[in-house]
Amino acid sequence: MKQLAMLMKLDLQRLILILIIVCVSCLFTISVFILNHVIKAQLIENSLSINEKYAAKVALSSDQYFKNMLQELKYSADSIGQNNANASLVQQEAHRLKYQSNNFNSVTVIDSTAHIRSLEPQTLKFDANTAYKTFGIIESLKLKKTYISAPYYSMANNLIVLMSQPIYSPDHKYLGTITGSLYLQKKNLISELLSTSYSYKNSYMYVIDSNRRIIFHPDAKRIGETVNTNTGMAFMAHEKSGHTQLINSKGVTNLAGFAHIPSVNWLVVSQQPTDELFEQANAIITKVAFGIFIFYLILFFIIWKITQYISSPLHGLAQMAGMLNKPETEQEIQNIDPWYFEVMRFRTALLFSSKKFKDKISELNLHVNTDPLTGLHNRRGMQLFLEELQNMGADFAVLLIDIDFFKTVNDNFGHDQGDHMLKIVAEQMKKSFRDNDVCCRMGGEEFSVLMGATDPDAVFKAAERLRKSIEEITSSLPTPITISIGIAFWPQDSQDIKEVFKQADNRLYQAKNEGRNRVC
Repeated sequence: MKQLAMLMKLDLQRLILILIIVCVSCLFTISVFILNHVIKAQLIENSLSINEKYAAKVALSSDQYFKNMLQELKYSADSIGQNNANASLVQQEAHRLKYQSNNFNSVTVIDSTAHIRSLEPQTLKFDANTAYKTFGIIESLKLKKTYISAPYYSMANNLIVLMSQPIYSPDHKYLGTITGSLYLQKKNLISELLSTSYSYKNSYMYVIDSNRRIIFHPDAKRIGETVNTNTGMAFMAHEKSGHTQLINSKGVTNLAGFAHIPSVNWLVVSQQPTDELFEQANAIITKVAFGIFIFYLILFFIIWKITQYISSPLHGLAQMAGMLNKPETEQEIQNIDPWYFEVMRFRTALLFSSKKFKDKISELNLHVNTDPLTGLHNRRGMQLFLEELQNMGADFAVLLIDIDFFKTVNDNFGHDQGDHMLKIVAEQMKKSFRDNDVCCRMGGEEFSVLMGATDPDAVFKAAERLRKSIEEITSSLPTPITISIGIAFWPQDSQDIKEVFKQADNRLYQAKNEGRNRVC
């Protein structure tokens, strides 16, 4: 993980940005997933509920229509039974029954021997001497009671449903039956009732009899077809009403609501293809998901700006942590606003670290640029001051100082005494020159002073003051010492600092050659 972070060069802001992108992306994905599940589940539930109510409403209306139709047939059967011999009355009753409500495609009065006595509409031809033994007529005459047939093909090859009421004389003698027929493949009461019903979102209605034969279907070609492969038929046949998900005989998944028509024991099914419902759901989800995407995009931007505001001080402090060696870093750290606790602690720690770092650097510089014995600057420290004085363009004098016969001190009295003498010289140098004058130990018994002055008399007097003080202080010691001093000036003597030092060195040797313990 660390290697990956290093490879990607992740900082806090990038890390937070990646985290926000991952979180918002996951949140968006989960939201769309839940939205998809909830909307589809809700649409399925609504579709099943509406189709069930729809089928129940149609079944109730159809049942009432069938009861009314049977009631009409019964009224006509009772009227004919009271005066069965009156052929004119029989014809009038058949005509009235056909055209008064127009519920039946055809009305027939049949005697007990299956001969037709009257038939409406009169455009249909029949032979009064012929016994018509179709399925519906035979069953009606056989049962001698209220009867509704299963769909069957008539002698004219029409797929029909026959409804009949028995005709009895006042002394309860069976005289025949009066029938009303519905032509299933032509315009009829059922098709008008179901075709004008409201269709909810591409749902459609069909009706099946107790033998699973289609009585009504929007596709007229399927009327009369027997349903065998519908996965919901067993459940729908067993329950009075309800809803279910099924695969129809065409292999299409549907959401179905159903109800039975009690008077005829037919099954009314209102169903909607699941794929069509999901197309609507997908359209809704796409619109909502787009809205959610815009919302999360705005949310991402807001959170990113907030986290950028939060991480910015930490990011700045983290960058400055690697630049503690620069003099301006401490001020930049102080300029950062510690508006929350962690930044304040981090800033305080960095300021403390910066101070310790500078102190440590100063200490190191002191050790590196200072002679440990005398506390004066060494050659390295002197070089730094030389560069600074030259960069400033300030005139200065170079004093080279050497202890006369120092080797004799070391040889006769030991190095400890020699070191003591070196410390005395260094101490007197500090006292004899100003604070801004640079006193250095070049090595061994050699010393130098960089004196910011252009007046030769002032420089000479300072050098003489040092020479005399050393001579006086050490005169009472077992090892009295004296010093010789050579002086040169920059840039008066030369623009080349090396040449200036060379001239000072020559003048030092001149002082020694002239008897030592003097300034040249």
